[in-house]
Amino acid sequence: MSSVSPGNDGNPAAAGPSDSVTVSITRRVQPTRIAEATHWAQQGMDLASAFPGFLGSGWVRTSADSLSWHMLYRFDNSDSLDAWEGSDERAEWLAQGVDYILDSRVQKRTGIEGWFDTPQEGADSGIYQPSQWKQTVAIGLGFFPTNVVFTFLVTLAIPEWGGYPIVPRILMTTLVMAPTMTLLVMPWITRWLRPWLTRPPASAYRRPQV
Repeated sequence: MSSVSPGNDGNPAAAGPSDSVTVSITRRVQPTRIAEATHWAQQGMDLASAFPGFLGSGWVRTSADSLSWHMLYRFDNSDSLDAWEGSDERAEWLAQGVDYILDSRVQKRTGIEGWFDTPQEGADSGIYQPSQWKQTVAIGLGFFPTNVVFTFLVTLAIPEWGGYPIVPRILMTTLVMAPTMTLLVMPWITRWLRPWLTRPPASAYRRPQV
C-alpha cells in the first residue's frame, strides 16, 4: 500500500470561535517504521505544545502489536487550532512522517463532548464511546471535590464569602470552576477512569441468539 499524507484529511463539523476543540486522529503506521514513527509522533506533540491555546495531547495504541495509533490533542478554540494546523512547523513535521504512515482518519469535537473522545477503530476494536450515565459519573467525580476545595479555600481567604449576594458568588465560582474543570480536572479524571469509561457494555459479550 502506498504511503499517504499523515495529516488531517477529514471533514470535521464547524466549531464556534470560543469553543475548545479536541482533534482525534487514527493513523496506521508502517510495521517496519515503528521506532521512527514513535519519535515522529512525540515531535509533533512537542511542536503543538509551543503554540498559543494548546491544552494537551497524547497518543495510544490498542495493543503492543497494533499498527493503529490513536492521537489526541486539544486547543482552546478554533482560531488557535487553525493557527497550529496552518503553520509551517506542522507542515514540515507532516512531510517528515509521510514514509511512516499508511493512512489516517480525523474527528473533531467541541466543548464537553471532547472530554470523552475515544479512538474509533471499527466494530472489532473493543473501544467504546462512554455511555451518558458514565459521562455523568465522571463529571460528578471531578466537579464535587473541585467545588468543595474551591469553596473551602475561598471561605478561608474571604470569611465573609457566604454573606455575598448569590449571583456574584455563582459568577465567581463559574469563572474559576469552568477553566479548572476543562484544563486540569477532567483530562485527569478521564485518564484515570479510561478503562472503565471505554469498557464494552455487557450486551457486547452476549452471544447472538439463533
